Amino acid sequence: MGHPVRRIGHRALRRSLRRATRPFRLRRVPRGIDGLFYVVGVVTVAMLQVFVILGIGMLRLGVWGVATVRSARGASTRFAPVQVRALTDFQRMTPSQFEQALAALCRRDGCTSVRVVGGAGDLGADVLATTPDGRRLVIQAKRYAPTHRVGSPEVQRVGGTYQVVHRAHLAAVVTTSGFTRAAVDYAHQADIALFGARELASWASHTGPGPWVRGRP
Repeated sequence: MGHPVRRIGHRALRRSLRRATRPFRLRRVPRGIDGLFYVVGVVTVAMLQVFVILGIGMLRLGVWGVATVRSARGASTRFAPVQVRALTDFQRMTPSQFEQALAALCRRDGCTSVRVVGGAGDLGADVLATTPDGRRLVIQAKRYAPTHRVGSPEVQRVGGTYQVVHRAHLAAVVTTSGFTRAAVDYAHQADIALFGARELASWASHTGPGPWVRGRP
């Protein structure tokens, strides 16, 4: 046989609730100058908590950005803050937006007759432009994740079309990531400029030349 259920009256229940919730009651604000100091103190503590939370969030974003950039080319790569911001912006773009951004960089640096021609059947060309010294340039844009490197077949596609199909003097493959060893070897043989994360960030931040400047890949 179980124990009988004890009934609790309304007054006893109210007393129990008051005791249970007493630690959570707000402190009564004092009057006069003491009340003013109390309010200022509460507001100050709240603002400090907000700043701490925002600071932690900004720090995490900064660490993520640096880690993302370093993973594209290796832990030994060093980027200036302005280059980190530029590369992070490119990595957030869609492939179409990335093509438009490269075209804008070409115009900024004195290229003329700049056109975005990427899409289905682009035959290895996403941006066509005439360099400041009058040469025809083909750019193949690869907006890839930092760990997705451009391979040799993609570079070979540009090498097989930029002169014959597009009648260009120069060809460049520009990416937000990097290139495989096979891609680099082929680019050297075919005289195609390779712009990885470091070169792209330098170009965008005015700390490096455009892909039509020789001396690459």
